[in-house]
Amino acid sequence: MADAVVVGSGPNGLAAAVILARAGLDVEVYEAADHIGGGSRTADVTLPGFHHDLCAGAHPMAAASPFFRAFDLEAHGVELLAPQVSYAHPLDGGRAGLAWRDLDNTVEGLGRDGRSWRQLFGPLVRRWEDTVELAMSDFRHVPTGLNGRPHLDPVNAVRFGLRALEQSTPVWNMRFREDFAPAMLTGIATHAIVPPRAIPAAGAALLLGTLAHVRGWIIPKGGSQAIVDALAADLKEHGGRIFTGHRVDSIDEFDNVRTVLLDIAPAEFQRIAADRLPARYDRALGRFRYGGAACKVDFALSGPVPWRALGCDRAGTLHVIGDRAETVAAEKAVAAGQHPDRPYIIAVQPGVVDPSRAPAGKHTLYTYCHVPNGSTRDMTEAITAQIERFAPGFRDLILARNVRTAATLPAYNANYIGGDISAGAMTFRQTFLRPAAQWNPYRTPLPGVYLCSAATPPGPGVHGMNGYYAARHALRREFAVRTDPFDLLARDQTERAR
Repeated sequence: MADAVVVGSGPNGLAAAVILARAGLDVEVYEAADHIGGGSRTADVTLPGFHHDLCAGAHPMAAASPFFRAFDLEAHGVELLAPQVSYAHPLDGGRAGLAWRDLDNTVEGLGRDGRSWRQLFGPLVRRWEDTVELAMSDFRHVPTGLNGRPHLDPVNAVRFGLRALEQSTPVWNMRFREDFAPAMLTGIATHAIVPPRAIPAAGAALLLGTLAHVRGWIIPKGGSQAIVDALAADLKEHGGRIFTGHRVDSIDEFDNVRTVLLDIAPAEFQRIAADRLPARYDRALGRFRYGGAACKVDFALSGPVPWRALGCDRAGTLHVIGDRAETVAAEKAVAAGQHPDRPYIIAVQPGVVDPSRAPAGKHTLYTYCHVPNGSTRDMTEAITAQIERFAPGFRDLILARNVRTAATLPAYNANYIGGDISAGAMTFRQTFLRPAAQWNPYRTPLPGVYLCSAATPPGPGVHGMNGYYAARHALRREFAVRTDPFDLLARDQTERAR
């Protein structure tokens, strides 16, 4: 019988499994799907030879998170490709705001607002490790550096907090004079799938905006699957085992296992725990809110997207919508349960840096737009029209498409309740108190059972930190292992070097 079981093979579940296995435990991972990866899978869903990322496409957090920096993806064979332009925001009239990896280039391209952009992001970029550790903390303890010791730069923390407050209040336009910079900020804030002036959205904008000018918005060669495959290989190297096609329907299956870590949504935990959860905790999970959702459309193209604005052809990621006001209006409509005629779209064109994603001369295009939770509407035409607006001739390039509506996303990943790819609405309360109001958000009332999904702090994203925190708690409480997981990762890298 295994010492530890992990249910779910997304990046968080595999991060937890890797840490537990490196601590010397016998670890098993159970995955309901036939393939590992959760939100980081890659597959040919349109035509043979066109490799599409099924959920996560660009990975600024995977290149910067404390867990992945300690794990060292590149040392495990993952080639992290950085587009020259981290993200672009096309506007009407053949114009676009461009976030270059180089902050100076970005500032130069923003005209009168360049100085304000530098004032906003420059200090955060200079202290980017502190910025990342703060944003990816458990929101309860002083952030931990890669040496395993508590570390907090109070000046940088205050700086980050004040900027988040500024961008979540009516003064958010005060520092800007033109339309590029506000549109770009709103575009990255909208990744949170809440109205862009919410504090969590502002925090997401600052973090993602900072990472755009550090290592860039990374695209793994071959697809997002490369990240989870590297984690799985490391787990197996340390004696772990992975079972796919195994849907867990009852937590009772693991009664003889000392600890169980669940990379699943709260609703899924309620399902498999049935009547074993205490009434108070069960009610708390029942109050957990799921937020706006996504309709995902993948395109196989006969050539690159013909963006009208210069520079968009160099961007790995694009936010396809108009100016700040149009973005706000679209997200308010989604929050009100409506489908905007001109939706906010995130598009990723991996062929900018990775020609292996499609046959020679061809391209893949990853897109999704925000829709109300549980939406059954196919947004293919709305997405196509919105891209055509900024890239005339796009329709003529489409060879094939594949669509997943919000209502069908849970069939791909049961954690996406109603198509919510954030595993819970990113409200102010649920950013810090997810999934329930308790000091240790990872520990559950069931002995030895922990949550490690994106429904725990620090929330969604391919960064592995939810798995790191849950595994650290499990090691200390269930096995009396006090060694920090970062030390376990560093020790293994030292052994590899020898």
